[in-house]
Amino acid sequence: MSRRQYESFDILDVARKGMNYITSMVDEKYDFLPYWFIQINEAPAYAKHVRVDDAELVGSWYEALSALHKMTGATDRSLLVLAGLKTHLLRSWGPHGLRFHEPYPWSNTNHASFHEMGWILAGMNRLQADEPDNAEVEKRISELVRGLRGLVLQRKIRTFWSGDFPIDEPIFEFPADIYIREGGFVPERITGRGEECIRNAVLLEPLVTRAVRRGDKVALELAEGIANHMIGLSRYFSWDSHYFGHVHSAVWFAIGLLKLGRHLQRPRYIEKAVRIFEFTKSMSSEFGWVPEYARWCPESENHCETCCIKDMVEFALEAVELGYDYWDLINKYTRNQFSEQQVKTGCFIAVDNTRPDKDGHTWRDMDQRVVGGWSGGGEPNSLSLSRFRSIAGCCVGTAPVGFWLVWEKIVQDTADGVFVNLPIDRDHPAARVETGYPNTGLLRVTARKAGVYRLRPHPWMGARLELTVDGRHVPVTYAGGCILVENVASGAVIELRHDLAERVTKETVRGLELSITWRGADVVRMDPPGLPLMLYQREAGVPKSYPKPIGTASSGPMVMKPTDQKK
Repeated sequence: MSRRQYESFDILDVARKGMNYITSMVDEKYDFLPYWFIQINEAPAYAKHVRVDDAELVGSWYEALSALHKMTGATDRSLLVLAGLKTHLLRSWGPHGLRFHEPYPWSNTNHASFHEMGWILAGMNRLQADEPDNAEVEKRISELVRGLRGLVLQRKIRTFWSGDFPIDEPIFEFPADIYIREGGFVPERITGRGEECIRNAVLLEPLVTRAVRRGDKVALELAEGIANHMIGLSRYFSWDSHYFGHVHSAVWFAIGLLKLGRHLQRPRYIEKAVRIFEFTKSMSSEFGWVPEYARWCPESENHCETCCIKDMVEFALEAVELGYDYWDLINKYTRNQFSEQQVKTGCFIAVDNTRPDKDGHTWRDMDQRVVGGWSGGGEPNSLSLSRFRSIAGCCVGTAPVGFWLVWEKIVQDTADGVFVNLPIDRDHPAARVETGYPNTGLLRVTARKAGVYRLRPHPWMGARLELTVDGRHVPVTYAGGCILVENVASGAVIELRHDLAERVTKETVRGLELSITWRGADVVRMDPPGLPLMLYQREAGVPKSYPKPIGTASSGPMVMKPTDQKK
């Protein structure tokens, strides 16, 4: 009886599917405006415009599509969509340099949310990186940063029962979480989400990026003041960096705090950021399921917003540059839950192509257009189809950036040699990386340049490592945590082989007691399986189970034959 074979992780396939979603789930009538709200559990399925389409999404989707271009290259269609997203980004600016939204029929109160300004500033930073000499982009970013600085309250004195005490560091906070275009701060109006301080504080990371890249002193001052408020006066984080509420905002803030600490060389910022990350990791699974909320609801009601996985991966990628060893986490999260929460097929979608697009709604080809979207409601073993964020526009904007950041770190060509950090297939100018995972324990590196190569081992590879260069066995020697291979000729083939045992672990995630089958860093099976959209169906050649489209005769699962999966 032959051993089971499993599908291998293909990061470029993830990117191509993401490209499909972003370039098709847009509205050509409105300069390729994205659709955030997707109803895949209706008969027929549809998408419709909502206000957030022209708020955070035009920033995050621009950043996402720019990242995907770096992985897969551009197409005529993707360039048109990117240009449309840029058009949206560069209009609708208003008081205090804030970006608002156009008066679309589906929009109500016209306002700027400071949480959304985090996405806008991040998108503008990416646009500036793509077009560094664009004067209009520089003008908008500069005015946004200075407008934000003018709107914050600066806390200067503590007036306590025992006296007045001056505050010796900048501390900034916003009076509210939204600014009405025609009314400013209106006390009667709130978003109702709560946690205003941490939601607003997601601005930290793009402010630090702006300060570092362009030497913007106002951005740096604002970043420092927001950071000081959050880790001190706000009392949002406890002494041990535990917190309550929105994980995406908290970890995005932690990324900014880590970057700020690195830039200013302030260990207390770095240490605090790492503790926030570690607390979040303690609530997450080994394979990368990250809760959407911390201690806000019963665990059985929690879901995994893909944005949260991206944040954890990005934080870890930043932290390894400071010497923290999170490489194994990066690899496991990326090739497991981060990838699994992408919708790979639309065969379960009920479609009606007879309906024309109108009134901000679209019905056409929904089964094809949903492919590549990311879930905002993932369970560890399934994706919800009924949750209103079963596919989430925010996650579609963040996930591609996360995969691109991983893509950039697979191979690094440095003055100290070529580093192969992650066992993920990639064709890089310095080296081609091929792997046998999860079926065989093989990491093959074909050198594209002569010199020193450093292969980073991972714990699951075990201690019995066999290293060859062009078929010749060489001793396994270590330097700086990597396997050192010196005097490699251009065109040489380095192979690292090791045992790849199958292991089963037990984890309780979201209140579910799971039995998880691993091969190396890959989860190849999870029991019990989840419904309706089952995850981790990774056995090669075995038909996959998907639910029937809504409205069909049978409500049971639809089984796709292996030949159908290729269509």
